[in-house]
Amino acid sequence: MTAPTKSELRQTLRAARRAHVAALPDAIRGLLFHRPPAPLLARIGDEAVIGLYHAAAYEAPTGGYARFFHEAGHTIALPRFAARGAAMTFARHTDPHAESDLEVGPFGMLQPAAEAEPLVPDVLFVPLVGFTPALERLGQGGGHYDRWLAEHPPALAVGLAWDAQACEALPTEPHDKPLDAVVTPTRIYGNL
Repeated sequence: MTAPTKSELRQTLRAARRAHVAALPDAIRGLLFHRPPAPLLARIGDEAVIGLYHAAAYEAPTGGYARFFHEAGHTIALPRFAARGAAMTFARHTDPHAESDLEVGPFGMLQPAAEAEPLVPDVLFVPLVGFTPALERLGQGGGHYDRWLAEHPPALAVGLAWDAQACEALPTEPHDKPLDAVVTPTRIYGNL
């Protein structure tokens, strides 16, 4: 039997992620991903620019982290696309409570407005579809994060995921960038 392709894996893992999140009671889901774990916080400097993503429906949520880091005095940056074919950049996110500084981008996701200050995160929290304990990551398939990580290696690249997204192995290619850690609701993968 041949190994599944990345596209087939994405389809399977997205379905597993959807089922996992749908099965979580609202009260439990509301408690998860509110504050980064202490070992991770110990690795983040006081002046670090924190790069997050605006989570889609079934992705590990980032709103709690955005509010936590903002209240701790960190500068927050979110991905921004000028157009569908443009490179991913990061720009300042100033209102993680009401998100009044965000607009809908070319991929239908909320992003900082065009006039937002461009930034390069020191610490980057990365969305993913699947990951391995060896910190390999399967993304959405656009390659945006792999290209950005190759051009701007942050001090720390951390995936956020549900436990259901863990895989024993993933097909990787030379351009796939491993993460420094992955945080799920039940554990931290990596050497923090």
